[in-house]
Amino acid sequence: MRLIGLVLIALLAGCSPQPEATSTPAETATATTDDYLSPALREDVEALKQALREAPTDENNAEERVETLFRWINAYAKAGGYIPVNAPSVVAQVTAYGAPSGPYVDLFIRELTLVDEQPNALGSLTLVQEQPFTVREYGTFSQVYTVGEAPVTDGGGFMVPKHFQTNHGPFQFEDPAAPNYVSITSSNESVTFSDDAIQVPGMHGGFRGADPQHVFRVNGTLQPGDTVTITYGDTSGGSPGLLMPDFKSDQMPFPLYVDLDGSDLFLSLPIQPVRVIGAGIDAVAGFAPSILAPGETADISIRAEDAYGNRATGSIPDWKITLEGDEITRIESGDNAVVRTNIEVGEPGVYRFRVESLDGQYVGDVNPIVVQNNPAERIYWGDTHGHSGFAEGIGSADAYMQFARDEARLDYITHSEHDIWMDDAEWETLREMVQKYSKDGEFIAYLGYEWTVRQSQGGHHNVLFRTPEGRDRMPAQRYPTLSSLYQGLRENNDTDDVVIIPHAHQKGEYRYSDPEMETLIEIMSMHGTFEWFGRMYLSHGHEVGFVAASDDHIGRPGYASPKSSSLAQRGGLGAIFAPERTTDAIFDGMKHLRAYATSGQRMVVDFDVNGTKMGQRAPYSPSRSINATVHGTSPITSVTVFRNDKILREFEYGENKDNELRLTFFSESYPFHPQDNPRGWRHWAGTLTVKGANVVSAELVDFQNLAYQSFSKSESDDNTYEFHTLTRGDHSSILLELDSAGPDVEVTLDLADAPETGSGPPTRRRHQNIPGSSVTLGLGETRDMAFDGYKDTITLDYNKSAPLDVQIAIDDKEAPRHGDYYFMRVRQQDEGLAWTSPVWVGGNPTR
Repeated sequence: MRLIGLVLIALLAGCSPQPEATSTPAETATATTDDYLSPALREDVEALKQALREAPTDENNAEERVETLFRWINAYAKAGGYIPVNAPSVVAQVTAYGAPSGPYVDLFIRELTLVDEQPNALGSLTLVQEQPFTVREYGTFSQVYTVGEAPVTDGGGFMVPKHFQTNHGPFQFEDPAAPNYVSITSSNESVTFSDDAIQVPGMHGGFRGADPQHVFRVNGTLQPGDTVTITYGDTSGGSPGLLMPDFKSDQMPFPLYVDLDGSDLFLSLPIQPVRVIGAGIDAVAGFAPSILAPGETADISIRAEDAYGNRATGSIPDWKITLEGDEITRIESGDNAVVRTNIEVGEPGVYRFRVESLDGQYVGDVNPIVVQNNPAERIYWGDTHGHSGFAEGIGSADAYMQFARDEARLDYITHSEHDIWMDDAEWETLREMVQKYSKDGEFIAYLGYEWTVRQSQGGHHNVLFRTPEGRDRMPAQRYPTLSSLYQGLRENNDTDDVVIIPHAHQKGEYRYSDPEMETLIEIMSMHGTFEWFGRMYLSHGHEVGFVAASDDHIGRPGYASPKSSSLAQRGGLGAIFAPERTTDAIFDGMKHLRAYATSGQRMVVDFDVNGTKMGQRAPYSPSRSINATVHGTSPITSVTVFRNDKILREFEYGENKDNELRLTFFSESYPFHPQDNPRGWRHWAGTLTVKGANVVSAELVDFQNLAYQSFSKSESDDNTYEFHTLTRGDHSSILLELDSAGPDVEVTLDLADAPETGSGPPTRRRHQNIPGSSVTLGLGETRDMAFDGYKDTITLDYNKSAPLDVQIAIDDKEAPRHGDYYFMRVRQQDEGLAWTSPVWVGGNPTR
């Protein structure tokens, strides 16, 4: 196998900043010129081509060459050209790393030279798909390449790679009768094809490493006008077809590349948008505003979803909404999976509506609505971090916005694509989407992006702008260090119009922070739970608040289901307190730390110290009165109040339930080395056997990841279950109902060997393989499963009958100091979590 001329730079970092913008309007085509390049850029491009003819790119000339290459990429993209998916990132490799990337630079120069000098050399690619496919069903479709002016000569060929984010059936090319068979034919009967494989890194391969991808080599010559048909899930030989992914998308990617002459310069063909839709209904969810005044209308949204968390298709039942068992209203679905209704709320209090199909088959709870007299602020829910197909994700920018507004029923959103894969045309599309979808009073979209460098250079940070007009990104290609990012944003914006949010899986540098722009810290996402990350910012003296986000990569912001071993848990949400749902009000809430984070559940949380609300600084007082209220979406098991970086008080709730036990796994997620990325997911897999009682029923409580979590009864023993779950800074629980639960009950776990996993991998302490073991726990016992310095645990205890609503009050007078800060963590029975932003007492503000 050879290594193909494609590259992915997974996590980039840098050298000194180059303050130029990516490209300027003067560098792209105008209405009065035929060239898509300005005269000045054309001169530089021609010089670049000539330089490559004379000598390859090396460490002495790479930086100068990629400067022109990056401007060329952006000008060609803005003129409507199709950019190789990894081309912008190879620029970042040179400018940020100073890496020896000459061969990859030259490959992209050669590709752009071909399309620049012979715009009709490459032919056209069309998709043959009769109708949308349904998730997890078999289907067949074809991509047809019509040869352009450049023939495909002997030894050339077509590469059929897999996008690393998709989970469709694995392509196979040998057995026409087996699933997932992919075939190739040509209109030129004199041409045949042979099989080959090439090692491919990048998003159309192994992402952070190279994986083999199939190539159909051409034997003979394909002439201009000939057609080549590649059929995915070819059924002509008896195959049932290609097994479709388990998530819907308007642009499911099936990339295709062509090598014209056997040189292994595989040229990018525009990805054709394969449509995949959801399956039949399996569940229902409801969404509602969190805070209302008496007599206001609750705009309740109902979403029917399939077994994989997609918007359901097919026959959708009519619904009724109930409150404490009483029917309030009925809604006709009209076969629409997403419907809305309005219900007027009455006196102050907590309202928990329920959605039910008329036959009772599907039931879902609506998040709690708290009715308050004259509320000064409301809670608005949003997602500041998510991706679609502009970077290494999947789906269109338009579908991303529609999902956030209509399916996740968010109040605000940012489509924060990775800058290292983004070109100027895509940035303009993101701006257009914000302008198209954002409407004060209804739905707020913010223009933003993810500044993407490795942790040693500052780590990943999302950058949000208050308004889209006139804003430009400061990309890693030009601003490859954290200090240069801060500088660039300050030089080009009023700091009041920028919010920077670092996150942990490519760890933000918590020793540094811009006090005016970096106001929030993302402490939870699909990558894991990283409470330690926010605490590190606070312990270093930074005045910041907490949010969570999805970091979803398949176009499902704000309501994301995990699909892999890296993005392995449900996505989080950020709650913002603001007086109204407007661009300025919500952005001001982010700027002023009026925020809290949840692991996706829309709990209503209030927290104050001496009457000062979360995110604010109270006047100094030697005595501190701490008050909090929580309205959960599930029974509340504990509330933990922190003073500075220590637990001040922990409240546990609930009475033991007879004959119900809870087996809970936990693993720590902080970095082994302080300046490394966090530890990965710990996988807990094996069998559990109950002794001393009989199992009546059992379930995995936080069963979210269908790819990596499993739970099933053993075929040989009714008291034994096979399971696989995973944790990364959070808990995962198994609920056991027994026929009796006396003091002699034990649970024995036979744990298998399991490797740690997780993207944004550590660089100093690599993912470890955790050896298997056998553990027996009695009631009330916690077993320390220490590994490599981490204090992971397994606990067996009674399940609790816990409250949905709690209030706490603490008076703290012990050793008061200026600048003490307090914050709170909430844990629910469904393993949902919430964290408030801190309240400071006295001390000096940093902004």
